[in-house]
Amino acid sequence: MTKTLFTICLWALVAWLCGIWINPVTGWVILTVGLVAMILVSGVQLSQISRWVKNIDEPPPPSVGPWDEVLAPIYRKLRANRLEIDELNRNVESIMLAAGALPDGAITLDEEMAVTWCNPVASEHIGLDMSKDRGFSIFNILRAPEFATYARSEKWKDPVLLHISREGQERSLLVQLTRYGVKQFLIVTRDVTQLEKLETTRKDFVANVSHELRTPLTVLAGFLETVHDMPAPSISDEQREHYYLLMMEQARRMQAIVDDLLTLSTLESSPSGMGEPVRVGDLIETALQQARSLSKDQHVFVVNVNDDLYVAGIESELASGISNLLTNAVRYTPKDGTITVSWYLTEAGTACYSVQDTGIGIASQDIPRLTERFYRVDRGRSRATGGTGLGLAITKHVAMRHNAELNIRSRFGAGSIFSLEFPASRVVTPDDSVA
Repeated sequence: MTKTLFTICLWALVAWLCGIWINPVTGWVILTVGLVAMILVSGVQLSQISRWVKNIDEPPPPSVGPWDEVLAPIYRKLRANRLEIDELNRNVESIMLAAGALPDGAITLDEEMAVTWCNPVASEHIGLDMSKDRGFSIFNILRAPEFATYARSEKWKDPVLLHISREGQERSLLVQLTRYGVKQFLIVTRDVTQLEKLETTRKDFVANVSHELRTPLTVLAGFLETVHDMPAPSISDEQREHYYLLMMEQARRMQAIVDDLLTLSTLESSPSGMGEPVRVGDLIETALQQARSLSKDQHVFVVNVNDDLYVAGIESELASGISNLLTNAVRYTPKDGTITVSWYLTEAGTACYSVQDTGIGIASQDIPRLTERFYRVDRGRSRATGGTGLGLAITKHVAMRHNAELNIRSRFGAGSIFSLEFPASRVVTPDDSVA
């Protein structure tokens, strides 16, 4: 269209010059027609430009005369800006998705410390609801006095530990406040509830180990001092033998504790796997011999064992778990009580080892803690029968390493049932075990 307009103007000018030379009236008519044509063409071009401006994201109209050189760079710049904005939007969305996927809570605040945004973890930690809490002061939401004191200080080098109760659950949070951008603040929250529990467990474990070893060590040291300080003629051979037997008993007790601690350490640190086919009936028979020896014929044993039922596992670990449940039943069952040992295949295809006793039973509040290290329902009775307080903790680890479940059912004064249930994937047929 630009060339057409130029041609019209050129021919109008030539015709006008020729017309003036030949006939002035004709020349002026031709010139007028050319100018009108040029105005009409320019009007059409401006109309096209006007329509394009209303939809500026589309390419500009082609051939709009001298406007081509103006519109082309404008469109290229607009397109480059649009692509850059799209890229920035994608980056912002990616950053927000990353912030939302953080394992820690994140909360942004404005200069007045009002909430502007938070990720889902922060909502879970302190109960933020962005549909309601946006624009509200963080001090109205996180009402812990320790946080208010911490936030109003000038520097936040270290986080503050808060203990928050929500929906009946206690939660321990490390809260770190920092500045970012222009007069903006960021709060990062980290749930350390489990870490605190582990630290408490570690401290209790160290204290319990010290206590459990100190008692026999004190007795042992006392007898040694007695034997050492007493003049030789004043102590008879029978007394010396008696002292030696008592010292041996305490030494064996310490050895049992150390052995159980080493077993726990091995279970926690060594890799687990499917292992080899194990004939559990043989392990139960060995454990029964130990239990009868511990019982000294004071209990009645009822045995229901499927000798053809095998499981894939580690024999030494399974033997430990089986023996611990059986010896526990002996220790906590009064004289003339009955202990029933069963090993069978369930209807669901799982393999179950259970020990049922008619003992003293366990109170409901004690059952969840039975697998804790050194936890005893009756400390005096357990020590009197040689228990270390680690048997059920070991059994729990054995169960976990064999994908089994340790189930405890008991009622105070009515006996207990302890069972290990192995999944069907662990059950092995006799033919498989031979292969």
